[in-house]
Amino acid sequence: MVVFLLLLLTVTQAKAEDCDNLSIEEKVSCLNAKVIQLKGQGDTLASTIAYLNSKMALTEAQINQTEAELKKLEEEISLLSVKINRLDENLTNISKLLVSRIGASYKRSLFKPIYMVFATGGLSDFFERNKYLQSVQQNDRVVLLELQNSKDQHEQQKKIEEEKQAQAENLKKKLAEQNMALISQRQSKEKLLEMTKNDERKYQDLLATARAEMVAIQSIVAGGGQEVSAGEVSQGSKIATIISGRSACSTGTHLHFEVGDNGKNINPANYLKPTEVDWDLCGWWPDCDSSFSFSGSVDWPVNGKPRITQGYGMTAYARSGAYSGGPHTGIDMVSDDLAVKAVKNGTLYKGTVACGGGILRYVKVDHKDSNAASYYLHVNY
Repeated sequence: MVVFLLLLLTVTQAKAEDCDNLSIEEKVSCLNAKVIQLKGQGDTLASTIAYLNSKMALTEAQINQTEAELKKLEEEISLLSVKINRLDENLTNISKLLVSRIGASYKRSLFKPIYMVFATGGLSDFFERNKYLQSVQQNDRVVLLELQNSKDQHEQQKKIEEEKQAQAENLKKKLAEQNMALISQRQSKEKLLEMTKNDERKYQDLLATARAEMVAIQSIVAGGGQEVSAGEVSQGSKIATIISGRSACSTGTHLHFEVGDNGKNINPANYLKPTEVDWDLCGWWPDCDSSFSFSGSVDWPVNGKPRITQGYGMTAYARSGAYSGGPHTGIDMVSDDLAVKAVKNGTLYKGTVACGGGILRYVKVDHKDSNAASYYLHVNY
């Protein structure tokens, strides 16, 4: 089985190399098309790894493209700087010449023409000198025009330089994001290979566990779990402890927190109050999720700074087919403190439900002031 998978991966990687001998722009387009193609090939370890390999190759090509664009832009900015410096020198020289011209013109304005007639060798000499003065005035107008043109060019080049510098800053941000994406993709592949040991059966077990968990959650919210009332609890009181390590329908330590209202799911991010969290949204699945905000007023079910490993809705894990095409209906979180607290006053229920050949343990709190209930999965009590 392992040999077959390695052969399949080798063939898939060879196909990915079809995009190698192309220009940067063509390579990005080629790899983007391959990523889209591979994403719809089914839920197998081989196709998932091939998808990740193509995603990483695409990101690397995009990084190369961004670096080339940035290099070209920085060269243009450098040339503009030289041009602007020359314009600065030109403006300085023209300004000095103009000051000199203005001084000479002012002196001429104080010299009356009649004096010039007597100071020269007669009318013919006077007319020659007058013609010369007219020529000087014309040259002054040319100098003024040149000064204005130099100023206009200087302002235009400065504006272009500022625009290109802004573009360069945007490209640097884009490059940083692309490098972070590449790191995340590599981490996802490492986690995937670590968890599956490159074994298709283990990968299918992971998917089966996720799908079984979703069926169990739907059953719990619909009232299908086996529950026993444990009395009234106050907001903030300890109601359970997160199971450390693997448990029924859980690949590792985490709390799945869910909120329901009359059997319908509510996004817990709209329920929990804003707080500082750590984000860990790149699991062993192919894509990473984006961070999101919290806009509610309810206290958190864990102590300390939570680390969020999956959000609500069509997460990257959900899009990979882990929940048979359905969304993730809660928020997964981890905390150094394994204590679980009630987020509202209400009635506590301790429950169990069959999940993936095991028993998933959870607690539920029916909120005292509404029809809502909060659910806390993968816990001991």
